Amino acid sequence: MRAYVASRLAQTALVVFLSLSAVFAMVRLSGDPVLLFMPMDIQAKDVNEFRQRLGFNDPIPLQYARFLAGAVRGDFGESLRYRRDAMGLVLERIPATLLLAGTSLLLTFAIAVPLGVLSAVRRDGPLDHVVTIATVLGQATPGFWLGLILIYLFSVRLGWVPTGGMGGVAHLVMPSIVLAAFYAARIARLTRSAVLDA
Repeated sequence: MRAYVASRLAQTALVVFLSLSAVFAMVRLSGDPVLLFMPMDIQAKDVNEFRQRLGFNDPIPLQYARFLAGAVRGDFGESLRYRRDAMGLVLERIPATLLLAGTSLLLTFAIAVPLGVLSAVRRDGPLDHVVTIATVLGQATPGFWLGLILIYLFSVRLGWVPTGGMGGVAHLVMPSIVLAAFYAARIARLTRSAVLDA
């Protein structure tokens, strides 16, 4: 048992190390991160001063070692976009993420279970065929595409809900629908099968 636990911990450490290495490499391969977040009309001396302050002028192995040491302590540096501590931003958004997950789960079960039961009770009827087609489409539609279509229809064209951001209930509507669509389709099919078996 100890050997198994030690093996799993070693595998986990390796995966975390490789993930951190991949993140570090992708940031460096995507171009100069300083230039991505600075105004277009900035002078070269200001860019160099900012790069020096963030440590981007140091050799790559030193930057990598500093990045790994910070990651071990839970310090992922300063967000270049928000000019704040990156880990603080993540922790600040956890309540919003939990709220979104909760509303998505609630929506999933509120839609999927009744549809699955009705589809099974009215087996081979028109409602069953409509639910079957809807569940197949729900599982086949990519979430990013559904999200873009919803943004275009309900935000851009109709102006009913905001296109993004965090705030009130209106900001939760479209993300919750997109997250719930795939799982509601799957749970509706499972509910239908379970009711028919029973």
